Amino acid sequence: MIALIENICIYKKAWITEDEMAELTVLAESTPGPIAINAATYVGHLRGGFWGALAATLGVVLPSLAVILAVSLFLDGLMEIKAVKSAFAGIRIAVGVIIISAAVNMFSKMKKTVLNIVIFAVSFAALLAINAFSLNLSTLVMMLIAGVVGLIAFALSRRKGGAQ
Repeated sequence: MIALIENICIYKKAWITEDEMAELTVLAESTPGPIAINAATYVGHLRGGFWGALAATLGVVLPSLAVILAVSLFLDGLMEIKAVKSAFAGIRIAVGVIIISAAVNMFSKMKKTVLNIVIFAVSFAALLAINAFSLNLSTLVMMLIAGVVGLIAFALSRRKGGAQ
């Protein structure tokens, strides 16, 4: 989803810059709700203030809501069809590939400092462990921990820089 949002918002429509996309990604991932809605709200606000945010949010929410309502009426019957079950299994795989693609894309654009690479590696390993062992740890907690570590590193680097 992030790669798709990036492609449209930066390259096709030129609504935001790459730096704003980095901010969008952090905000969209760290706030409750779907990434697409958070991203639409953020871009809408950048481009049109409150009314832009409202219009962008409704533009993302209403079509999905209509489709979900329509599908929910027939979902039980549809899930009994083998082709539909297989399609959903394929969709799960595709979503995993998209997530990996977004992670690789973000890693390639990330400033490669020791701290950033350590946070990335530890977060990745923790997510694998959480999924492999079915642990009950929110990714939000991991993001908050990474944020605190980043703030501490920033404060320490400022202290070193100020002491010189």
